[in-house]
Amino acid sequence: MSNFAGAEDYKHDKQTRIGVMLVNLGTPDDTSVNAVRRYLDEFLSDPRVVESPRFLWWLVMHLFILRFRSRKVARSYKTVWQQKGSPLLVYSQAQADALQVSLDGHFPERYKVSLAMRYGKPAIHKVMEEFRQQYGRYLLVIPMFPQYSATTTASVFDEVTRILKSWRLLPQLRMPLHYHDRPSYIDALVMSIEASWQKNGKGQQLLMSFHGLPQRYHRAGDPYYCECMKTARLLADRLGLEDAAWQVVFQSRFGRESWLQPYLNETLSSLPASGVRAVDVVCPGFAADCLETLEEVAEHNRDLFMNAGGEKFQYIPALNAQPGHIKMLVDIIEDETRNWMPELERYNAPEQMDKRQRRAVELGADE
Repeated sequence: MSNFAGAEDYKHDKQTRIGVMLVNLGTPDDTSVNAVRRYLDEFLSDPRVVESPRFLWWLVMHLFILRFRSRKVARSYKTVWQQKGSPLLVYSQAQADALQVSLDGHFPERYKVSLAMRYGKPAIHKVMEEFRQQYGRYLLVIPMFPQYSATTTASVFDEVTRILKSWRLLPQLRMPLHYHDRPSYIDALVMSIEASWQKNGKGQQLLMSFHGLPQRYHRAGDPYYCECMKTARLLADRLGLEDAAWQVVFQSRFGRESWLQPYLNETLSSLPASGVRAVDVVCPGFAADCLETLEEVAEHNRDLFMNAGGEKFQYIPALNAQPGHIKMLVDIIEDETRNWMPELERYNAPEQMDKRQRRAVELGADE
């Protein structure tokens, strides 16, 4: 019996579409401790995420982290959980839905958009299997991480290629590695920030907060830090900000080792003493709002700032399903799949499907 999937499902007279799989990090199924523990176990077991000796890390994770941190994380999720589920899942699904509508308006019956999570559900392997059974010829994977890191984008690549090892017929595959300096991405951020300023007023300083990364990953060659800095510089230039009116900070560090600095929490705690009592915080590395933006930034770090003497703290939401963000995704898809379109149109032409079917039957295939 073959270990490879695909041949038994092939149909010579079947139309195809380009599969577009948006992939974000992941989320637990619910706010229970058990669900959070399962999610953390999968996430922290990825050697791309934690680069430590496997056995030693397994002991630390199972004897300490999963036993004690799961309860704390579960409590945090409860503060931001929505009626439809995890914020990351809700906002990411809204992105996929809006993107499908936009693509259908521009390119009817050419694309099928799906959402997947690197950890948790919807799982990449299930989304890819649905794509294989329906279409299977062209697959565009978009990791929803603007700045490349081995801990995120490369981990998505690992999982996609692991799954493809079991496919008999491989799809044509593309996966953009980053979009940190893409003009339409910067445009979307500018529109979002300016809309917030128009509605809520402008603080004395804009903090651009990116997810942290251990310093040793950066020293080992991960380009994440450099891409964060480029995003911030381009954004500040477009907004016309003076150097003193903005700065880059990093959040969500974990463990005792040194991570990328300056840290968001320490910066916010010190700003009021230097005369900055009104700040805006935007998180340009997060494609959708999640626990790290809604609880860590908009709640916990806001409290740090206000308790240190701050007077106004404004969190500017992630791009989520804003029109500018969807336009950027359409731009990426057009660029990445442009060379596929002529072949796709020929393949889907009715006369071509008839010819394929007749020839297949002549060679012994079933009707």
